[in-house]
Parts: sequence; C-alpha cells; structure tokens
Amino acid sequence: MSSLPVEPVDLLDLKLLPAWVKEPAEERIYEYAGGEEDGRRSRPSNRSRRDRAPRSRESKMSRDSKNGRDRRARGRNHRDRRKVFRVAAPPDITVRFLPYSPAFDNVVAQIKSASVAYSIFALARLFLEKPERYDVWLTAKAESPLYRLGENGAMSLARDFLERNAFRFAREDFYKIDIIQIDPIKGNYSNVARCRLSGTLLGPTNHHNYQPHLRSLYEQRFSRRMSFTEYQRQIEIVNDPALIERWKEEARTVTTYTTSRDETPSMFASAAEAERHFRSNYLPGLVRSVEEVTIDGVLSRRLPDRTLNRAIEDAWTRENRSPSNMMQELAARFRQAGLNVFRHRRGMLFVSPIRMRAFVHEQGGVSPSVNAILEAVAATPGINRKELAEKLTVDLSTEDAESRKLALASDLRWLISEGHVIEFNDGSLDLPRAKPKPKETAEPAISAENSTKEVVAAVSAAEVGSTESRPSEEETKSAGAEEEALAT
Repeated sequence: MSSLPVEPVDLLDLKLLPAWVKEPAEERIYEYAGGEEDGRRSRPSNRSRRDRAPRSRESKMSRDSKNGRDRRARGRNHRDRRKVFRVAAPPDITVRFLPYSPAFDNVVAQIKSASVAYSIFALARLFLEKPERYDVWLTAKAESPLYRLGENGAMSLARDFLERNAFRFAREDFYKIDIIQIDPIKGNYSNVARCRLSGTLLGPTNHHNYQPHLRSLYEQRFSRRMSFTEYQRQIEIVNDPALIERWKEEARTVTTYTTSRDETPSMFASAAEAERHFRSNYLPGLVRSVEEVTIDGVLSRRLPDRTLNRAIEDAWTRENRSPSNMMQELAARFRQAGLNVFRHRRGMLFVSPIRMRAFVHEQGGVSPSVNAILEAVAATPGINRKELAEKLTVDLSTEDAESRKLALASDLRWLISEGHVIEFNDGSLDLPRAKPKPKETAEPAISAENSTKEVVAAVSAAEVGSTESRPSEEETKSAGAEEEALAT
C-alpha cells in the first residue's frame, strides 16, 4: 500500500455527542455512481389536451404503430434488465474500516497535549469523514477469493476481468510511455468515424488503427454503461473534409511503449503491439488470489471493479451511520497508546489522557472551595468554567471575586488533573460515574434471628413442662430481657 500524505486532523471543532440523526444525508462519493446520469435529459412539461392541434387519421395510425413498436422494445429491454439483476448478487466479502496510522498518531498527540475528554463516537465519524484518514480491510472466503495484479496492483472479484484489462491497469509499471510526433498521414480518405457520445474522431473504418482506437475508447470511458455492441451503434460516419484533416493532424501524435524491466529495452509504436508483448511476457503468473488485503481509503473510492466498489460504498454508508467497528478499533488502539477509555452518561465511550475516578474522600477533609466545586458540578451537570465561576462568586465584591476566581481555577485544575472532574472538549464539566455500592447480605442477620427464636422456644418449652401455672409479670419481663440479650 502506497503511503499517502497525512493531513493534520484538527480536533477543535469535533462534536461531543452523536448528532448524526439530525444531519443531512451524505451524497454518493464513489466514482462509479457518477457519469451515468449525465446523458439524461429533463422531461418537458406536458401540455394540456385543449392546447394540442388536431391530427389526421393517418397520423394517429402511424403514431399508434410507432408506440406499439416502442412498447415492444421497452418490454425486451425490461426483460433483459431483469435478467441482469437476477444474476447479480452481493459479493461474499467482509469490509472493515481502520484508522490510517499516521492520522491516528496525530490524533493521539493532540489528546495527550490537553486534559479534556473526547467522544469516541465523534472521533470515529471524524476518521470516516475523509478517505485520507482510513484504510479498508477486505476479507474474502477461500472458495471465492479476491484477485489482484501483483503485490499492489488492481483488484477484482473476477479473474477474467483482471486478465482482460491487465494491460490498461499495469502498463505504467512495465513500460515507459512517451508521446511523439510522426510524419503526416498520406492517402485520400473520403470519410471518418466519430463517436456521438464523446465527439472523438476514430479515423476511417479501413484504417489499420481504427479497431484498436475504438476498443480502447470503449474500455476507458463507456464499458461501465453499455456493452460493446451497444456502443458500436453510437459510431457515425461523417464526410466532412475539415474533420478528415483534423483527424490526420491528431493521428500524428503517437504513443510509444518502451519496456522498463528488460536488460535490452524494446519499443512498440502502438498500444496493441505493447499489449501483445505484455500478455506473452508479463501477464502469466501476474494475477494472484488473496483472502485478505488492506488498501488505502483513496484507492477504495476508484476501484475498477464496480461490484467491489459498490460493496465498499455500502459498507462505508452503514459504518458512517453507526461506526461501531471503528469505535472498537479506536478504543483498542487508544488503550495501547496509553490513553484511558471510559464510559459516561448513557454508556457513551470517551477517551482522555487522565484516568477518571470518583471523589471518595470525606467532604469535611478538603477545602470549602473544592466542596463547592463538587457540589455545583453535581447539581448542574454540563456546566462550563464561566458558569461555574459566576455561580460560586455571586454576592462578592470585585476584589474578593477576583481572588475567589483564582482559587477556584486552581482547585478546578487539580480536580481535573486528578480525574475527579471531567472536562469535555466542548468545555462542559461533569463528575465521573461512581461505582455502585455492593448490596449488603442479610444472611448472617437472618440466621442469628432464627437461632434466637429457637433458643427462646426451647426455654419456653422447658418452663411449660416444669409447671403448668402461667408466669408472673416479673418472670415475663425477665424472659423478654433474655430474648433481647440473645438477639444482641
């Protein structure tokens, strides 16, 4: 994977809590989704029937016949599309997004430089925001692996797709490409072929370079939209002498290919000759199968395989909506980097350079200023420094208020550095979550009470057995005292 320039990540404007439900939907950012809608024309507005001019019977019959042919053609095209959709299936591949290591190190350095806590949810969305900040990890099964050209070449789910387009994907790795000017083309030509979609002049149909030029243009610009047979219908033959002369001038520019890995370089005057050399000398053994591969985010947005590109885009959309996998990866890496990951209100994950711990000392053992800060933050979670100072310096003179603010700032700084108060990146303050107190076990008390009752019952039974007379008031009081003593 080629190393990319690292863009510094600024955490100043990072959102604290998840607000993705209020954000507008993201636009489609993968390249394959664009281009197909460009040629569509907007449908004109319908006119009312009363504004239309009357038509003759022959015109109506001709129109009905044409509409019938159009409906039959649309029906055939619809059946063809249904066949394509029925064959297409989602690829059996796992896509995960990982933070790009240099960008992650930059974020860790910023977190360690301060004492505030950041939402891991917001950080995950920050990494997914731009492709320069994440890598894509693809995992396939052994029975349906991925295929790749060499170590770092193009990838695809189909081996034949890579073999068919291998020269176009890897020619710059094996050949030095130069553009030179040759002598003007000689000969008389009466027409020239032109692509209706792009306006490119392909040359006369009887010229030796016409078919290679036609195929190359189709593979580069229109193979994703239509078949080659459909594209051939978009070629027109024009007889304009000016266009013929223009084609001759453009044809003087020739691209040469010189081998860059051979001891004795060989030069080829056309792409067709270079591709034949490539297929016979380099292609065998170049395509290999892989089950796991990691690519950078920028490359993942311009993969030539449409099916693989769509799978990555769908996974990115799901992950950007709920970045659970990225959050797990970030939490694990933050712990390895020496940062502290903790849960706060509603179980949200946060990261901070400080280890959070609840204040367990007795309130009377610290200064009144510390107690006042803790009580104010506990009473108003989310309060910021300014609001805290205004709340604790009310009804004080100007001189007393200034000295009081300095003391509060010092005490607050100590509480934050010790982890007794959390300061979030948006300036809000809160107390750490206290651990729940263990429930007191009542089993010893219950057993003692049962044993007491058993002893009292035994004593009462012994007294009843020895005499049938009722105990006096003094004896009753004595028995009650004995019960209390046994109970204690």
